[in-house]
Amino acid sequence: MARYTDSVCRLCRREGTKLFLKGTRCLTDKCAIDRRSYPPGQHGQARPRISEYRMQLREKQKLKRIYGLMERQFRNYFIKAESKTGVTGEILLQFLERRLDNVVYRMGFASSRKQARQLVGHKHLLVNGKSVDIPSFLVKEGDEVEVKVKSRTLPAVVSAIEVIEAIGIPAWIELDKASFKGKVKSLPTKEDISLPVNEQLVVELYSR
Repeated sequence: MARYTDSVCRLCRREGTKLFLKGTRCLTDKCAIDRRSYPPGQHGQARPRISEYRMQLREKQKLKRIYGLMERQFRNYFIKAESKTGVTGEILLQFLERRLDNVVYRMGFASSRKQARQLVGHKHLLVNGKSVDIPSFLVKEGDEVEVKVKSRTLPAVVSAIEVIEAIGIPAWIELDKASFKGKVKSLPTKEDISLPVNEQLVVELYSR
């Protein structure tokens, strides 16, 4: 499967906002966008021409990059959301939030979604007592996610869970920090998902 392997700090600069792709580093003065808030490249400081399409595209790219997805995978989520009854944009966000790698990140077992994807892929997590190594696995209400006993001493896991309370735990997630276990109390709503993205513009882009 294709993966983005270039500098992720370029992505934040491209979108003009922090996407928190490098975990706690994004909260320090080492953050690239704090140093250079303009887009990367030779013409990064040029004044861009604003159009409706450009705004829609940037919102789509922003959302796609936050969750670390490639275009085909992201579009498949949109098609799936569009087929459901309800507000397409909100359903799309819900699908993205329910991904196992995102839930692991939200629970504080990893400092970034990329790190969470690695933990899932390397079989360090259990869902309802069973090992799951598929980052795109969609959790359901009532599901329990925990770090395997032998993996609880991993430096990445220990350092991430130590700072999760300072970052904040979403209302739809319940965390038992001592036992490295979390529970999906309910499915996330738009109010629970605080992202610097206008999902309606993404819907408008794909509906063109």
